[in-house]
Amino acid sequence: MSTCETQGVKVTARPSYLAEQSLPDQNRWVWSYQITVANESDDTVQLVDRHWLITDAVGEIEEVRGEGVIGQQPVLSPGQEFTYESFCPLATDFGFMRGSYGMIRSDGTRFEATIAPFVLLLPALLN
Repeated sequence: MSTCETQGVKVTARPSYLAEQSLPDQNRWVWSYQITVANESDDTVQLVDRHWLITDAVGEIEEVRGEGVIGQQPVLSPGQEFTYESFCPLATDFGFMRGSYGMIRSDGTRFEATIAPFVLLLPALLN
């Protein structure tokens, strides 16, 4: 799990290994991750885009950019939060993700809310 707060927007990530969707003999490991974006500021904010850096065990980096998340660009009033789930396939049994969400305040100012790095690790390797 990872948590980071940027300008009153707290982003929490919780990854989980999806054994039933993974095919290790074909070099495919799949993780889901649940993200919660909480607006702890005094202003309304909108999540408008995303930027991910996904790194596998051999250092290969995949960069992902796009509008919103899961087809949405949620608007969060002070005290509101938005939670969604997505997934990440890797060609290795270990990796990590980090990134940012492009946010816009009600006055039109833009900032990047940091998504702190979180590890994609097989449960058996946690200890």
